[in-house]
Amino acid sequence: MTASSLDAFIDRLASVETGPWCNNFFDHAIPGNAQRRQNLRIYLQEMLNRSPQVLLLGEAPGFRGMRITGVPFTNRTILEGPANGFGLFGPGKGYVLPADAAGVAAEPTATVLWEVLAELDFLPLLWSACPWHTHMPGRPLSNRTPTSAEAALGTPFWQALTELFPIEAVVAVGNVAHRSLQRSGLDAPKIRHPAHGGRSGFKRGLQELLGTSG
Repeated sequence: MTASSLDAFIDRLASVETGPWCNNFFDHAIPGNAQRRQNLRIYLQEMLNRSPQVLLLGEAPGFRGMRITGVPFTNRTILEGPANGFGLFGPGKGYVLPADAAGVAAEPTATVLWEVLAELDFLPLLWSACPWHTHMPGRPLSNRTPTSAEAALGTPFWQALTELFPIEAVVAVGNVAHRSLQRSGLDAPKIRHPAHGGRSGFKRGLQELLGTSG
């Protein structure tokens, strides 16, 4: 991936008209979103240097997670400090939280996910089937399961990442991602989503895929 292809990917992502109750928090029309675009660029460039071979595909950003940071499966505390053993985040990396992140509690699922990845010493590329924030009607500070149409809108983006990175395997994290992959004709394994008490199932699923135990 070149710098220009990275920028083109983010610009395409920011230009999608997502429809009602689906917030494209990269949209060029809102000045504060520029920081989210920059944060995503830093993450993707850093991951490009790591050459991940596995893409973990989740459901959709949460309002306390990627919706705030612009980076998949992260929250404000992860960006602000080295919360994992991979050296991806923390001071000196260039990440900046947008002004509207003030006072927003950290998304717990992101914390759990990075804890497990660190325990397994496994660093995949992270993304979502629907890479925009889906919320309940009239309640922007809520989360909603993406519709099949919303997930379909996001399909070209995870497909692009499998071409831009040296991805050899895509793994669905939860049912929404699995259905999205199946609709695209990709027979991919599915593991438990780490949310709602799914930590142990998520870790066990990764261990099975990696051929490890303990």
